[in-house]
Amino acid sequence: MLRRRTRGAQRVDDPLDAAQERRVRAVLALGGVPQADLPDGVQQVRLRLLERAAKGDEAPRDVSAWAAVVASNLAMDWHRAKHRQQRLGERLAGLRQLEHPSGEDSSVLSLAVARGLDELPDTHRQVLVLRFYADLSVRGIAEELGIPEGTVKSRLHSAVRALRARLHEDEVV
Repeated sequence: MLRRRTRGAQRVDDPLDAAQERRVRAVLALGGVPQADLPDGVQQVRLRLLERAAKGDEAPRDVSAWAAVVASNLAMDWHRAKHRQQRLGERLAGLRQLEHPSGEDSSVLSLAVARGLDELPDTHRQVLVLRFYADLSVRGIAEELGIPEGTVKSRLHSAVRALRARLHEDEVV
């Protein structure tokens, strides 16, 4: 059940009471989520409860148990994302060592890529980052953004072509 908090003259619905919030924090912490990320995890649990209510779904019978399961799943997702980032970093480091043995060349390339990304339209930058930095598949990007896979492929192709042209223009590659 939602309890109401008063902040100034405004009433705010909060789906978690203090004990439930402590339990969610404990589950996240025991799941290995860093202290700095715990408030975000608690907010994610709140958001999921509010989304259920907004969809008209029945409230869970035991909100504490449901919130603990959601918190546990969030902790696993955090570890998966961390592992994916580590793998991506290792792959990028390996590529840099093969292609650009000197640190100076690597820095120039990194700056040029960053500049090139800044100049891309948001939609192109978004798919490039999700594909090459977040290591998502075309299907995963399509699902995440709610667009067809063909659109993702088209945007990726255009973005890579534009970025490559920019790097050639800057004489980096």
